[in-house]
Amino acid sequence: MGISKAEYARRRRNFMALMDANSIAIIPSARESIRSRDTEYPFRQDSDFYYLTGFNEPDAVLVLLPGRRHGQFVLFCRDRDPTLELWQGRRLGPEGVCERLGADDAFPVGDIDDILPGLIEGRERVYYSMGRSAGFDRQIMDWVNSIRAREASGAVPPGEFTDLDHMLHELRLYKSAAEIRLMKRAAQISARAHRRAMQACRPGLFEYQLEAELQHAFAMGGARFPAYSSIVGGGANACVMHYVENDAKLRDGDLVLVDAGCELDNYASDVTRTFPVGGTYSKEQRQLYDIVLRAHAAAIKQVRPGNHWNQPHDASVRVITEGLVKLGLLKGRVATLIKKGAYREFYMHRVGHWLGLDVHDVGDYRVEEQWRLLEPGMVMTVEPGIYVAADNTRVARKWRGIGIRIEDDVVVTEQGCEVISEGAPRQADEIEALMAG
Repeated sequence: MGISKAEYARRRRNFMALMDANSIAIIPSARESIRSRDTEYPFRQDSDFYYLTGFNEPDAVLVLLPGRRHGQFVLFCRDRDPTLELWQGRRLGPEGVCERLGADDAFPVGDIDDILPGLIEGRERVYYSMGRSAGFDRQIMDWVNSIRAREASGAVPPGEFTDLDHMLHELRLYKSAAEIRLMKRAAQISARAHRRAMQACRPGLFEYQLEAELQHAFAMGGARFPAYSSIVGGGANACVMHYVENDAKLRDGDLVLVDAGCELDNYASDVTRTFPVGGTYSKEQRQLYDIVLRAHAAAIKQVRPGNHWNQPHDASVRVITEGLVKLGLLKGRVATLIKKGAYREFYMHRVGHWLGLDVHDVGDYRVEEQWRLLEPGMVMTVEPGIYVAADNTRVARKWRGIGIRIEDDVVVTEQGCEVISEGAPRQADEIEALMAG
């Protein structure tokens, strides 16, 4: 079960409670995007719009009017059109939007120029995120200017514009029980996909063939789309953070880093595993892998209410720096190396990010210039890594071209945290056993 109609209504109420009196919020949907002649990319709804409506059609505009006597939730959408629906798929239309989504009023989006200026007129504040869509920005200003042009006859333009992102994104940061259930399902589907990839992997496959195994498991689990472009990087390709070509042949003796998560009902998962193409880690691969695994465990221990956002990262940095010094890839005192940031040559990203409707989800990491405290209901990733570039001549040749990342999805709970992407093995011995089986 996904998100209920009642929960979407509660989200709108919570957001409108933060708005000033006599104000209006305007949030457009995503638009369809052309892929090539006569074809579009698969449609993916704008996350803010979806969070407040659950409506998954393009060319729509959400309007919220707290305290409006004739209804606070107004939606403009595509009208029903049997001919177009025959070719392009079914539409809810204004009547369906009222019935299925609980809108107080709904109008054909073709009538928006006639109706929306009247809803804006006289409002003291307009909540709108300027800068996301140049076309819609112009449309908003055209409506405001049409009101200003009638000031002499008594029309009252809005007093000021306020970006709604911060208010709305604070609400999105704290996940409900229904959201966490959905994200658990997505994470478990992704974990099964990683197991499938491990079992299918063998030298001579192309990276995209391993990607196909992941995509198959996503779809069979009920998730049609990945949450982001899957990364399948064999050998030195694993040292490219956002490698997505996925077109190289997998070689015996190399590791393959797989960073892939499905999207389920618009909610993302994000899981990474690194395993040996031939089924067995070499001595050097295992040594680096075990450092990352210890950093992963140390970071997860720090994910609990009252700790701040950066404590898991700090824990991972210490473990990785200590491990690299022990192996000779870094030289010096651990505390000094951490202070200088010497580890960033091998570990150049943060330990994680927020997760939700977006794979890099919304929400501030700092509040009043201080790291944010973790609270129950927040969902984040934990993903330490070590990457030794193939052309790094400052280290012995045996380490070069090894890239490792281990990533899981973690919910902050009242007692500590819950790893919701369990199911894909992390321990090297378990991975080797699964691949051998």
